[in-house]
Amino acid sequence: MGELVFVGLGLHDENDVSLRGLEEVRKADFVFVELYTNLMKGLNIEKLENLTGKKIVVVNRKMLEEENGRQILAVAKKGRTVFLVPGDPLIATTHVNLRIKAKKLGIKTHLVHGASIVSAAIGMSGLQNYKFGRSVTIPFTDGCIVSETPYNVVKTNLEAGLHTLCFLDVRAEEKRFMTINEALETLLVTEKRRRESIITYRTLVVGIARAGSINPVVKACLLGEALDYDFGGPPHTLVFPGKLHFVEAEALIELTNAPESVKKLIK
Repeated sequence: MGELVFVGLGLHDENDVSLRGLEEVRKADFVFVELYTNLMKGLNIEKLENLTGKKIVVVNRKMLEEENGRQILAVAKKGRTVFLVPGDPLIATTHVNLRIKAKKLGIKTHLVHGASIVSAAIGMSGLQNYKFGRSVTIPFTDGCIVSETPYNVVKTNLEAGLHTLCFLDVRAEEKRFMTINEALETLLVTEKRRRESIITYRTLVVGIARAGSINPVVKACLLGEALDYDFGGPPHTLVFPGKLHFVEAEALIELTNAPESVKKLIK
């Protein structure tokens, strides 16, 4: 019976993978990595190969989605196989289908978790995990009709007093990574059409850039200011705070340079 181990790489570079993850790679017969679902700006595959002593094969979206991961499953039937994934392997971007197919083929699977932008963004913002509502991805428009789903999710959460974590579109194979500024402009297009005053220049936002790196940016401010702010290179993440606990308000002010006006959101 073969084995397929999903290993989370963490957020930024090869140093983020856990000791358990490194051990799994070192014991593997075959090692694959996908790098299209998220940007690990500091990751160097050659350094990771030197750390583990293993040749690592990079797989693309077509191999995993259109070809149903056949290449990985074929070798996982024969021996111990590790599949490396940015972040946590089955959280923000899921490879559950590959795990299901492996199980149906009689291949043992298990997980080695890694740091995820889900927990990192929440922790860096100073907001409390249990006060977040549904998360959402803001996609590139490419000149098409702008999806109203992100706007609707933020609206529903804000009306319930909840925070919203927004993932920003990543097209790694095209080297395109949505910025906080682009995401806000996309949401304002919907606001202009809907005119519901949900997302305006006076809306509080938290922008997070390069979580997990040695030079991250976390900035809370009004949307109008964020539009013109230079958050630096990707990856970027965006949070819309809802009603605040007084400790959350203090954290935003002290840790993210939020304006004192955030105290008006305390409830």
